[in-house]
Amino acid sequence: MCRVVDLRQAVLAKNDGAAHALRAELAARATVAVNLLSSPGSGKTALLEHELLLARERGVAVAALTADLATENDAVRLARSGVPVKQVLTDGLCHLEAAMLRRHLDGWLPADTRLLFVENVGNLVCPASYDLGETLRVVLASVTEGEDKPLKYPTAFGLAHLVVVTKADIAGAVAFDEEAFRANVQQVNPGVEVVLTSARTGVGAGILLDRALAVGAGAAVHAPVMAQRQAEGGRGHDHGYGHDHGPGHTHDHPDGDDHDHVDGRDHGHDHGEDRDHGHTHTPPHVNGSGSARGHLPSDPAALPQAPPAAPAQTR
Repeated sequence: MCRVVDLRQAVLAKNDGAAHALRAELAARATVAVNLLSSPGSGKTALLEHELLLARERGVAVAALTADLATENDAVRLARSGVPVKQVLTDGLCHLEAAMLRRHLDGWLPADTRLLFVENVGNLVCPASYDLGETLRVVLASVTEGEDKPLKYPTAFGLAHLVVVTKADIAGAVAFDEEAFRANVQQVNPGVEVVLTSARTGVGAGILLDRALAVGAGAAVHAPVMAQRQAEGGRGHDHGYGHDHGPGHTHDHPDGDDHDHVDGRDHGHDHGEDRDHGHTHTPPHVNGSGSARGHLPSDPAALPQAPPAAPAQTR
């Protein structure tokens, strides 16, 4: 049991270091990274597609990276917005990790990108434990999932900087109790903002874009109580994300075992020790932002090691 705990802590500690470095590099580029977490079928891809279209209309340089166990369906949908989009196939891995994300950004993320949306693998367990170096962590839940979702997945909701309710247009049809949902969110994450959205009707349109741009302009980010408590308990990195897996779930893959199909043509599986295949979808570029300028350094050790940031004030 002790070995399992020690291994898990070592994996998470390595991820935390990579997240520190990536956060510092993105900050130096003035890029705000938004980590989107939700259950499968929550509607986050539909919402993100609308946000990317709105960003294009406003002339905001934005990019999106989406992760799935299989298929490139989400990237194809998001690429219709006309912004740079990249698909990451994890080949069974249930979450993204900071080193994995950094590797996929290297040589791909345009230098003038102001906002980077990362659509994490669809589940509320594994992704909740891994800091990706994001500036803003958003957890989404549809009205069809039940009001007790925050209580069932306290780590995911407890570490969120923003909670988004999707499919609000059918809330009445499924008897969604908004008051109960908000109360449950506040129970695990006091003070966090909860907003309602509908990709179909446009309710809450631009919420992700507006919040991310505000943070980029210097607005304070909500400081989850859970993150502060976990930091005091010994895991004192930027976000203090907890690990929500049971004994025996060691995730002995700190470097990530993901697949990267570049431009959809590099499917020769010369795996070796690092199976890294990714698929970049290249739609019509907006404001020239599709060019791969200002690449991240190829050596992770070259990234600046920023000290832990001071907890942001709660809005």
